[in-house]
Amino acid sequence: MVPEVTSSSAPPGDGRAARWAGQRERRRREFVDAALRAIAEHGPDVSTGRIADVAGVARPQLYKHFDDATDLKLAIADRATELITTALLPIWEPQGSAMQMIAVAVDAHTGWLAENGNLYRYLTRHSQLEGHLGRDAVADVKTVIARQLTQVFEFYLTAFQLDTRIADVVSFGVVGLVDSCAAQWLEEPRGITRTQLTDLLTRWIWRIVDDALRAGGIELDPHLPLPPPPRRQPPSPPG
Repeated sequence: MVPEVTSSSAPPGDGRAARWAGQRERRRREFVDAALRAIAEHGPDVSTGRIADVAGVARPQLYKHFDDATDLKLAIADRATELITTALLPIWEPQGSAMQMIAVAVDAHTGWLAENGNLYRYLTRHSQLEGHLGRDAVADVKTVIARQLTQVFEFYLTAFQLDTRIADVVSFGVVGLVDSCAAQWLEEPRGITRTQLTDLLTRWIWRIVDDALRAGGIELDPHLPLPPPPRRQPPSPPG
């Protein structure tokens, strides 16, 4: 009689471990997506129990796929970062005139924020996770965006034969301006529509860029089409 092969006697290379790992990762992603739906529906202070309800499982079942609440929050932050990076595609592929590049990028940011307000609030409230000091999803995303903008500014400053050292400062300043203004608008819009906010931020950013160019003796028509910088893949935020 041929002995029955059990999981304990199966050779290590039979692929079972890989299949289990893939299944676990798939289930983790399903639970994270359920968490995103729960946050959108019930707000940034949603409980783990509510997330389990939306996922259609008992809370203990949820924790079979996550080490603890912090592990779940980290997974949510990672997934949110993916979504934000995808939504901000215009920043990775700028094209058109300077004003068009700015307007499209700002519109993408304010659009994502308007549609995902509760998720943004969740990320800001859970930015510093226990045991992961320094891990801040919102700050990570802002840093990635600022680094990308630095490369874009360096490309055009080089083309205009200007000092590229200001690119980093300008980039982080612009990102901080957009994020702080949009976050405040999210909580207290005061009758300002998203379109109006986008227009305001677009004009302000152009004035910052225009000032930097004029300081170097360059007067640029903001509506003049510009050659696009080299295309780059969105980088992964620091983990």
